[in-house]
Amino acid sequence: MFTGLVQAVGRVASVEERPEGVSIEIDPGGWRCGAGEGCSIAVNGCCLTLTDDPAESGVLRFVAIPETLAKTNLGRLGPGSAVNLETSISADTLMGGHFVQGHVDGVGRVLSVERPGDGGGEFRVRVGPPAGLMRFMSPKGSVCLDGVSLTIAALAPGDARGEGGWIEVALIPETLEKTTLGRLEAGDLVNIEADILAKTVVHFLQNYAGPGGLSPAVGG
Repeated sequence: MFTGLVQAVGRVASVEERPEGVSIEIDPGGWRCGAGEGCSIAVNGCCLTLTDDPAESGVLRFVAIPETLAKTNLGRLGPGSAVNLETSISADTLMGGHFVQGHVDGVGRVLSVERPGDGGGEFRVRVGPPAGLMRFMSPKGSVCLDGVSLTIAALAPGDARGEGGWIEVALIPETLEKTTLGRLEAGDLVNIEADILAKTVVHFLQNYAGPGGLSPAVGG
């Protein structure tokens, strides 16, 4: 579990294909994550497991399996790629973002980037999520883009299936300084994790709430 508050930006040092997937080595740039072998780190919002102790090697090493590569943008990383990093939360972690599982729901495409001076006063990024994710997006709701906890500033729901829908986020200077989002350009791909609360409510309503309320199988 994570918060979506990025703690460091690392750079991919190497990517190596293996029979079980892809081995990714990341230079954390002096960031000490305090985690050891077997611990979880969010890389661009994707929960990955450390394969050795960073305190000994000085780098972060992971193996991304085919399922991870198919559902995220990690398969497009190469040496030099910048990535957002966050350690998993503990019981005393300040919850300044929102509950992020590190389970990426899909990859969206950046539709436009508006920087101050382009006609507006804010730095805004518009993203087109996969159609199936639009039902989890709501005005002023939470969303995680490449591991960053953000508030949806505007959206267009698209058609009944979510086709043609988009979300827009406004980025503050702190986010631009501490994450990779300030480098986004139209056409880039970003990992999207929808808010777990929204996903739970939608799943319940779709599967267990009948026309008269709760189905007989739920709640007695």
